[in-house]
Amino acid sequence: MSSSASPALSLTNLQTIDSMNEKELDALPHGAIQLDSLGTVLRYNAYEQKLAGLTKEKVVGKNFFEQVAPCTDVQEFYGRFRDGVAQKKLHCKFRYHFSFKVNPRDVTVTLFYSERDETVWVFVQPLESQGKAAK
Repeated sequence: MSSSASPALSLTNLQTIDSMNEKELDALPHGAIQLDSLGTVLRYNAYEQKLAGLTKEKVVGKNFFEQVAPCTDVQEFYGRFRDGVAQKKLHCKFRYHFSFKVNPRDVTVTLFYSERDETVWVFVQPLESQGKAAK
């Protein structure tokens, strides 16, 4: 189910993401959200804060699928998350439309299960930024 990742989401980055401090996480050129096995937001970087228009304070500690982005509570997104947590294995990439009230957008989402912390990382990259990076 995995497809080629952007340079920002190299295998090296995926394998070291858990050890990044907040400054390093905030420097990533894409959104990064760490969820526990129930979907509670543990970490949320600055890029995602700008992209979603939601501050860390409003997001961390909340359930991503129910309270932060209820539009993701669908098989295509939450179902993949749930299955990956159950199998303790997840690395997939797919296109998704975030239907935010302000600034809705099409993105590429990468879900990655971290064995180290038994958490799932959600990486979000707007489609328009991928086109710019490819030029």
